[in-house]
Amino acid sequence: MQALSCRFTEPTSFFLYSRVTLLATAKTAILFIQPQYNTSTLSPEGEVTLYQYGWRDCATILFYFFIIIILHAVVQEYVLDKVNRRLHLSKSKNTKFNESGQLCVFHLVSSIWSLYIIITEGYLFHPSRLWESYPHAHLRFQVKVFYLTQLAYWLHTLPELYFQKMRKEEIPRQLQYIGLYLLHISAAYLLNLSRVGLVLLCLQYLSELGFHIARMFYFTDESHQKMFDLWAVSFVLTRMVTLTLMFLAVGFGLARAENQGLDWNLGNFNTLLIRMTVLIAVCLTQSWLLWKFIRFQLKRWREFRHEQAARKRATAKQTPRPLKRDSLGQHENGVIKAENGASPRSKKIKAP
Repeated sequence: MQALSCRFTEPTSFFLYSRVTLLATAKTAILFIQPQYNTSTLSPEGEVTLYQYGWRDCATILFYFFIIIILHAVVQEYVLDKVNRRLHLSKSKNTKFNESGQLCVFHLVSSIWSLYIIITEGYLFHPSRLWESYPHAHLRFQVKVFYLTQLAYWLHTLPELYFQKMRKEEIPRQLQYIGLYLLHISAAYLLNLSRVGLVLLCLQYLSELGFHIARMFYFTDESHQKMFDLWAVSFVLTRMVTLTLMFLAVGFGLARAENQGLDWNLGNFNTLLIRMTVLIAVCLTQSWLLWKFIRFQLKRWREFRHEQAARKRATAKQTPRPLKRDSLGQHENGVIKAENGASPRSKKIKAP
């Protein structure tokens, strides 16, 4: 009987151990794959699952981080490398073309995704929803995944600077670019300004998409420069709309809200100090971007003027000198010319 009981006990214990291990593995996998901090609430649409943020989001961001690295490599190998083989670009242009190609894919996907959320959530036709019912601590699934994906993407660009063998003089510019995105996305996510941040990201990504498309066309053929003019108009309009929307939502909308005060439990950060800090940070960022844009346009205008002046000088050197004729039409550059068109023997006129 003892031997028989041992035979049943060992497989049973192994089965229980395997089941516990699988459950623990599944829970760990869900921690990385599925967004955390979900709660179910009742709404006119029925039962809806909403999400908050917490420290366990770092695990989900890490998982998306590796997924984006894989997607980055797929786009590079199967799309951009094949295009580069046909274009035969120089090394510097090849690096910039790859950078713009990767950002084109990301900005296109992110702008379409954010625009879809804006339309489905009703922010496009009802802008007052951007600041009403603050704090927006409970997010829908697509909104939370969008923000986690954005953070994962801009974090993955940091090791990409090493793998792409970026030049040392380009690294500070790239770090500024990446740091600004991480700062603004994190602030919108942690301060529960996800609705305003979603609209601003959509505007920014549409503007950046136009720039990188124009840049790729320019590398294929340097005569394609009109798209930069279209991007310049959209860039200025994006800055104006961004500042207007921030003052409307944060400066006026949240300032008139009833729930004024700091409450960590509810996620309410609607205080005068935080509002002013957010507005000043956005204004400084937009002013800095405009300053860089103006410098870029002035530099481009100077280069265009120098090219035009060089072309005029080259054209002036290539034009033949006009023939000198005297008042009687008998001499041409010091050589006697017959009236009937015959050319007599050349005889130089002596200088007086």
